[in-house]
Amino acid sequence: MKIVAVLYPGGPAAAETPELLGCVENALGLRHWVESQGHELVAISDTEAGLEAHLPTTDILIATPFWPAYITRERIEKAPKLRLLLTAGVGSDHFDLAASAERNITVAEITGSNVVSVAEHVVMQILTLVRNYIPSYIEVTEGGWDIDKVASRSHDLEDKYIGIAGMGRIGQRVAARLKPFDVHTSYFDYLHLSTAEEQILGARYSHLLPLVQESDVVSINFPLTPATQGFFDKEMLQSMKKGAYLVNTARGRIVDTEALVEVLES
Repeated sequence: MKIVAVLYPGGPAAAETPELLGCVENALGLRHWVESQGHELVAISDTEAGLEAHLPTTDILIATPFWPAYITRERIEKAPKLRLLLTAGVGSDHFDLAASAERNITVAEITGSNVVSVAEHVVMQILTLVRNYIPSYIEVTEGGWDIDKVASRSHDLEDKYIGIAGMGRIGQRVAARLKPFDVHTSYFDYLHLSTAEEQILGARYSHLLPLVQESDVVSINFPLTPATQGFFDKEMLQSMKKGAYLVNTARGRIVDTEALVEVLES
């Protein structure tokens, strides 16, 4: 069996840091086990011609969300032996799901693998934005001390209205980490949490449009699906408060990019 893993090039750091599993050099930490089972593991970083050359003989293809190999219908047709498409992470929007289903190819991902990292990243982004951290840091490192300039856009997070769009594993962890900041948290999801869960997280359910309208910060934590692509359209973005922040650690295509630019420029 031939397994192809499309990973990012690690460079010098890969040898010094074997814990960086997602790079070509360290091959997800799978090489020893795969080869001990009598199979072949090929790790590449080329998502174009290099990948195309392996497709006819590949049984299993592994890709990552941060170095995505887009497996289209055309590529699936070039891979007659392919039986499994695996995302080494969360999110399978880089695979053609319809074409995979027609060929009876299993599509799988490592659910929950990075939920803590993403939740912490969301909170970091919110604090960085609300506290105006980056401009303040640049002001100081460049030798300035214009307090008015940096303080006028720096605010306490306490008492702000936070909207979480998508209250799954990541959204719930974001709410839990923000609760000690004494914020007002609302969430939208297709499934309601229980009353007990809402009380523990300090969050209340809201429909999406009212959530967006009242929030000082909106965090997007939906997966990208045909139903959520372009979900944050011009109307939704225009309904946000002036000066509000949009944090999207999910997938870019959930937000209509052209509409976002237009709304920002207006």
